[in-house]
Amino acid sequence: MCIRDRLGTMSTLSQSQIAAMDEQTWNAVWKEKVSTIRSNIGWDESADILRGLVSSGLLRFTDMRDNPSRFFAAHRILVDPEHRGPGFWIRFTVQYNLFAGTVLGLGGPEQLAELEEIQRKGQLGCFGLTEKLAGVNSGLVVKTQATWDPVKQMFCLHSETEGAFKNWISQGLVADKCAVVADLVVAGKSHGPHGFLIDFRRDGKVVDGIHLGDMGIKTTGNDLDNAWIKFDHVLLPKSTLLNKYADIVNDKYVQTTKDRMRIEIIGQRLLTGRVAVAQAALAFARKLYDQTRSYTEHKRCWAPTHEPMLAEIPQLRSLYSEAYNTLDNLDRFLGSVESSLSTVLIKDGIPDTDLVQAIAVSKVQAVETAISLCFRLKQEVGSYALMGGTGFEHLDFLQCCKFAEGDSRILMQKMARDTMRAFSKNKGSHLSPPETEQCGKLAAALKNGGKDAWNDNWEMVYELAALVQLRIVKAWTATSAKL
Repeated sequence: MCIRDRLGTMSTLSQSQIAAMDEQTWNAVWKEKVSTIRSNIGWDESADILRGLVSSGLLRFTDMRDNPSRFFAAHRILVDPEHRGPGFWIRFTVQYNLFAGTVLGLGGPEQLAELEEIQRKGQLGCFGLTEKLAGVNSGLVVKTQATWDPVKQMFCLHSETEGAFKNWISQGLVADKCAVVADLVVAGKSHGPHGFLIDFRRDGKVVDGIHLGDMGIKTTGNDLDNAWIKFDHVLLPKSTLLNKYADIVNDKYVQTTKDRMRIEIIGQRLLTGRVAVAQAALAFARKLYDQTRSYTEHKRCWAPTHEPMLAEIPQLRSLYSEAYNTLDNLDRFLGSVESSLSTVLIKDGIPDTDLVQAIAVSKVQAVETAISLCFRLKQEVGSYALMGGTGFEHLDFLQCCKFAEGDSRILMQKMARDTMRAFSKNKGSHLSPPETEQCGKLAAALKNGGKDAWNDNWEMVYELAALVQLRIVKAWTATSAKL
């Protein structure tokens, strides 16, 4: 197998050699292979680079399950604010986490074999979940339907309304395949969202009945294509239904495992994605601080008695200290969360409630902290933050992190609702005293308010969510320290 020179120095590595690499060696090889990727290219060229990376086999689609530490490391190493914005990173995580990860998690044996063939060919896939009406602020709402036709023995994939069009689908304009999520309807009964692995293009041409449009120019990441997708009565073979958990047998819907197919199972890839996004946000912030600190340590400033370096200015020196301490603490927290999730992935299991909540907290804490720290740094370094190549031009990477794999506000709403539910059922013994006090205040406000009381007291809701996060970060960081 030959790794293309577009990805770094030409070299030949067998799959056995790649598999046998220790963590340090693999990280170094991966870093070299992605080091030449830049943002100032078109999305077609960016897609071609990913095709080469996929077919190289340096990172296997199955590494999410078989070698999750490698999977997460690949995401972190790809973050490089000096040279790259969010475009290629998003393209990469869509390919490996959302597309391939969905097939890996929901597919049966034949579909897993197809996934291997997709990697061998260097084919690209997109992930069709988000819809125009049900965007990132809606949770997981799916109106696209896949209706089983017993006469044709096929599914009919259809977007009934414009609101059901898939929206902001990364890699949608170049994908060969699509892992699409649709409401499965059998004999007139809805069985909820299910995944399908479908052909998106054949011989380079978009499949009949699939209509695409470009989402347009963005503030950043224009090396990534984003599409809206309409499905117009697209006929799908029975084999396209990802059938690890459910299948069609004798024209009837059947459950194939003890675990019932449900949106939480489809959402497994959102959990791995949240950890990857959280770590990417922290990596972005740390690398931006590293690069900026290096500049400020060599930039002299005028002063009445001497010429100090910019890094010696009190407010900047204090910010550096605060930022690195904060990033170190969150890295420890994320390390603990990643370790627990990796154990689940290797066992092909489903995360428990505590881990799901810790993952949500990690995503919100990492992203919001990175946004705050990077914005504050920008205010302290003057015109340097306006210069190209400093990393500040890619700050919208963090904006992408904020709503990717679950908008921060939606995750915080769920934290608050779950906590209030436990409090109301006298099951809040695990809560901290400040949480218990806040629950009491919010409960009183809800009791005295009308039907809109939850929304009217939104500030109290988010204050409660913030307290939940503090407790969970503290607990998981303490666990990490004992390991």
